[in-house]
Amino acid sequence: MHITVVIPTYNEADNLPELVEALFALPLPSLHVIVVDDNSPDGTGELAQRLAAQHHGHMTVIRRPGKLGLGSAYKEGFRQALAHDADAVVQMDADFSHSPHYIPEMIRHLEDYDVVVGSRYVPGGRLDERWSWWRHFLSWWANQVYVRTILGLRVRDATAGFKAFRREVLEAIDFSRVVSNGYVFQVEVAYLCERLGFRILEIPIYFEDRRIGRSKMSMSVKLEAALRVWQIRWRHRHVTPLVVQPDQKPALE
Repeated sequence: MHITVVIPTYNEADNLPELVEALFALPLPSLHVIVVDDNSPDGTGELAQRLAAQHHGHMTVIRRPGKLGLGSAYKEGFRQALAHDADAVVQMDADFSHSPHYIPEMIRHLEDYDVVVGSRYVPGGRLDERWSWWRHFLSWWANQVYVRTILGLRVRDATAGFKAFRREVLEAIDFSRVVSNGYVFQVEVAYLCERLGFRILEIPIYFEDRRIGRSKMSMSVKLEAALRVWQIRWRHRHVTPLVVQPDQKPALE
């Protein structure tokens, strides 16, 4: 199986070398890494290109002219992964909030599911103990109350940015109609996966706060996410499930 990991970056020069080495140390010999960098002022793009030279043929760097957004970075990375015949595509953050050691387990589950989500909100999932009670509450409320109520999502971690997809899932999603460009991109993709009837599994992860650097979760990003959820529901109201074979497992466990 050809596996591609897509990592958007902006000012992640302090995290990227360790992350890339951790990925290539996984027992996944066919692994390929795609870094999509939005012209990071700290030189992440140049660093990524040097790392790609060290891992020749196993790493691709897409350097963009400016800060064009998380959603568009993932869409560009997904297109590149599919063009290079990836059988499975993993999306993850560059700041070690998502530990690479979960990836082999996620890939194994793709034998029975279409999408595997690294989840903070299923039994066994945990958030960093250093988070304040207010941050815990906002994250819980956004995922368990706000998004699930408006969109009717069954997935418990709607904003999860750590996912593994079979290539057929990304081929089925019409990304030209995916409008979210901030962190709510994760919600829109989760919603479309459910609307299309794909089999989704959430596995518990420990979500560690970023090791180095500053969070990109600004107030404007949070406001976009809150308002965009309503637009997602309206925009994709006509999406219907793909044909599901009778011997397939339920869409979500």
